[in-house]
Amino acid sequence: MKVLISIMLLCNLLSLTMRDFRELDFWERSYKFALKIYEVTKIFSKEEIFGLTSQLRRSVYSIPTNIAEGCGKESKKELFRYLQISLASLSETENHLMFSRDLHYINEKEYDILNDELQQIKKMISSYTAKIKQDLLKI
Repeated sequence: MKVLISIMLLCNLLSLTMRDFRELDFWERSYKFALKIYEVTKIFSKEEIFGLTSQLRRSVYSIPTNIAEGCGKESKKELFRYLQISLASLSETENHLMFSRDLHYINEKEYDILNDELQQIKKMISSYTAKIKQDLLKI
């Protein structure tokens, strides 16, 4: 009986019915953040279209995309991995925003607003991944 309960618990911890990513607050915030970055980069220098503009857009686009993809996976372990990729994309985006500020494509106030939102999203995803990690460590 104990073995059966242990197996059922293990299956429950490993499996994850597909989630609707649109129900996650941090997906919605990251999606809106990506849209904002696309708007902001419209005014970047045309010589940056294949440089900083492209890199910033790709990294920010990756954040909600990886959250969505992870939610479509079948296990918490896979979801955790995709959320880690989203966190890495957030760090990349943060770096690109710093370049954007230092190259004067965005001003200090705009940088602060964008960076504050980025940090909030990072905290939300980190908190969620910590909970998943705890579940995975129980196995």
